[in-house]
Amino acid sequence: MNAQAREAQLFDRILCGVDGTPASLDAVRRALRLQVEHGSVLLLTVANFAQAAHAGMAASHAAELMQNEAEAALADAQSIAPSASSKLLDGDPAAVMLTQAEIDRATLIAVGSHGRRRVAGLLLGTVAARMLRDAPCSVLVARAVRDAEAWPRTVVAGVDGSLESAAAFTVARSLATRFGGSVRVVASTKDQLDGEAARAIAPELEEQGVPAVEVLMAASESTDLIVVGSRGLHGLKALGSVSERLAHQARSSVLVVHPGHG
Repeated sequence: MNAQAREAQLFDRILCGVDGTPASLDAVRRALRLQVEHGSVLLLTVANFAQAAHAGMAASHAAELMQNEAEAALADAQSIAPSASSKLLDGDPAAVMLTQAEIDRATLIAVGSHGRRRVAGLLLGTVAARMLRDAPCSVLVARAVRDAEAWPRTVVAGVDGSLESAAAFTVARSLATRFGGSVRVVASTKDQLDGEAARAIAPELEEQGVPAVEVLMAASESTDLIVVGSRGLHGLKALGSVSERLAHQARSSVLVVHPGHG
């Protein structure tokens, strides 16, 4: 499978979380930009109606408000993506999104970044954090951009010589080609790095003597998109991984490529 075919597979069936915030609308915009021809985008809003029961005698009114807010969130997203399909479901947002991703065999989940620090995100169990740890597919944590029409013109790939990082580089290079942009490849000599394998993946590799998270965080200050590979770790094993930490802290959007999309 060539690079273009792999990229097409990754951006074929996109599930986009919508919650009425500007951050989630950024995710919709980035998802539309990445969607390939003949691909699909599903806008998903999840209202946890069980929470309305805590309102006691006002539970019915609380549920009605939640319904109205969810419908308004979907309408805002639909105005940005009129060709996308949409769903409003009940339940825990993260759990419902993961289930829907399995049902639809989603190739990418797109969520917005709400600006929380990584530790807060982990403690609060945010949707983005859950997707990064447990999603069955690649995940995009989207952030606002200055020029949506040009995004992503600059792409940075993190490479360490692993198969997962090779997949990330393949996607990054394909995106740069597709959008007429550039790709920069970076590595850290402070972390697990197979230099020979990494240079075989990308001869233009830039090796830096600081931890990988710091290398990529610095790169995110001046690039449109960071692309890294996922080691396929789930649950507690994924806590503190480079991709998970980066997705919460980076200034740019971050694409975590799932195994199998390289």
